[in-house]
Amino acid sequence: MTADSNAPVPVWTLATEDVSVPDVLGDEGMTPARLAELRTALATLAAAPIATLEAHPMSTRRDRNGGIALHAASPLAQQLSQLVTQTAKSASPTLNAASSGEVLYRMVVPAKVAAEVGKGLVRPMAAKGVAGGIRSALVNSSGVTSHAAFVPVAGKAAAAGAVGGSAATAGVAAAGAGALTVAAPLVLMAVAVGVSAHADQQRQKSIERITDLLEQLHEDKLDAERSELDGCRDAIDKATSILLDQGRLGLSLGLDSAVHAIGKAMEQTRRRLGKWQEALDKLPDGPVEVGALTKAFPGIDEDGGAFRAHLELARLVIALKRRVLVLQAVEHAQLEGGNHPFKTFIRSLKEDERRVDELESGITSVLHRLSTLEVKRSGGFLSVVVTPGEVDHLLTTAYRLRALGDGLDVGLHQADVAIEIERSRDGSLVVFPAEAA
Repeated sequence: MTADSNAPVPVWTLATEDVSVPDVLGDEGMTPARLAELRTALATLAAAPIATLEAHPMSTRRDRNGGIALHAASPLAQQLSQLVTQTAKSASPTLNAASSGEVLYRMVVPAKVAAEVGKGLVRPMAAKGVAGGIRSALVNSSGVTSHAAFVPVAGKAAAAGAVGGSAATAGVAAAGAGALTVAAPLVLMAVAVGVSAHADQQRQKSIERITDLLEQLHEDKLDAERSELDGCRDAIDKATSILLDQGRLGLSLGLDSAVHAIGKAMEQTRRRLGKWQEALDKLPDGPVEVGALTKAFPGIDEDGGAFRAHLELARLVIALKRRVLVLQAVEHAQLEGGNHPFKTFIRSLKEDERRVDELESGITSVLHRLSTLEVKRSGGFLSVVVTPGEVDHLLTTAYRLRALGDGLDVGLHQADVAIEIERSRDGSLVVFPAEAA
């Protein structure tokens, strides 16, 4: 939440390469709706990814449990400080959002770039009841709290540091037309931490649901599978700290054992998906008997059935795999160096991500098909005696099948991605899960 809803808010346009585009932003204030329109125009006109970064003073903090904390010496914290310092001379004194020492930064990455980062990392989540509303820390229970004008900050000052180099060491640099600031490492690190936080958020949700399911099932084999996967968290958290907080190179190799366990679980999930797809193909056209459905998908008609436990395990392994892929992509971008770290990051991520996307898409397709099934009582419609218990079971099963389709992103377009970063007085950061803008 912003401290003063009438205060002007500075906004930077950040390019990942040295590109030239028309100056569509200008230097006058603009509304959030106008900024969104111009952001779309920049994404269309520019040959390289362009993000926007806003800086809001804070009066209240969000619950930090869902974010990733980074020290003041982390690459992302240093990049933010350098950007603000190098562009301070070209900004109006009234735009000093950091005067309070605590700032909420909000980076918005264009949809076409978000799609390259991965369709499974961030799904569209439009703010309900607020057309074009700004989500999360800028929205309270009564709606949008920030009505400030956004004022562009020109990247005209000469900046220290190279444009390229590793994500840990490169700085920002001024670009030519359009008041763009070349800051590939800043965008890279913000995206990496934001999507890593998002993947861990999905992991935590899956763990909570699996725990509840296994308490009902008492399945030792599934419990051991869950424990092995959740045991990967320490190695992943350690690698996250090394790569994103300290910026060291090559130390994510400590993920070897975790990657092996996740790889085995991915193959197990693929086998289960294949069985689900085969079972669906064998079901007859038209209404399906409940008995035939539960034989193909054990426990699908129950709150804590085996099918639902397998489904949550699949979601858990996908969330873990996506987080590992982000870390590996950051490491590759750092090791390769050069002048295009963001391109290296995207390329590395896409090489390994296709199979994960295919797996998740397959699961989504199965759930969609199950949610559209019509069911009938076992024995068919011609049975004379129908007990109240059978009617209740039939209705409950139908409702549970429909619920499987809730929240599926079938046919939805990738949205712009917003990443919110809280900066404390000591320079430390908390980066919250990336979500659709």
